Amino acid sequence: MLLEVLIFSFFAGITVFIGGLSSAYFEEHLHNKILKEKIIHFLVAFGTGIMLAAVSFVLIPKGMHNVSLFTSVFVFLLGAITFYYLDAFIEKNSAKIPQVLAMLLDFIPESIALGALFVYDHKVGILLALFIALQNLPESFNSYLELRKSKISKKKSLMILFALSFIGVIFSSLGYMFLDDKIEITSCLMLFASGGILYLIFQDIAPSLRLKSSRYIAIGVNLGFIIGMMGEALL
Repeated sequence: MLLEVLIFSFFAGITVFIGGLSSAYFEEHLHNKILKEKIIHFLVAFGTGIMLAAVSFVLIPKGMHNVSLFTSVFVFLLGAITFYYLDAFIEKNSAKIPQVLAMLLDFIPESIALGALFVYDHKVGILLALFIALQNLPESFNSYLELRKSKISKKKSLMILFALSFIGVIFSSLGYMFLDDKIEITSCLMLFASGGILYLIFQDIAPSLRLKSSRYIAIGVNLGFIIGMMGEALL
């Protein structure tokens, strides 16, 4: 089982590097600024749809299944409040790379939950791995561009994203080893991540999606959510 956790968590994490590579190619070969901006916004919208699907189909329903309603609401709000203060800290102290740090904020608790979930529900663990992988692609795509804007070289930016790809493997392994008999803690982690993700979506991501004369970009959210619907139906 541990080997399977490592394989799926690696699959979920390596898309961080793949997204960075795609963004590097995009940066080098696409020079139309207007088209580039529209593509970036659409990809972010697509990733937002996937994040909403992860919250709607996996994190909240599976999290609430094993804890009381009071605990669910409390932990969910705790996640939102925690991300509120972390977001404020990031904005104040690390203004150059907020997207990179925001990506880590939801990637780490999701990865811990992923490792623990494989013990209780194999299919849900696979579904969460799929959601994390798809969610990381547009987030890392945008993170690479952010790193480049911060005057970090192409090589160093890709090295950073490559290193971050293995964060999921590390935390999924920890979740598997230490939370295999603690379903309540795993459920709370999923609810905590849900509150944080929804905070990030509506505080940082959704406001940035607005682009003049480009209403179609909002359709990206729907398409991302459809991917989640398909994944949930198939598994």
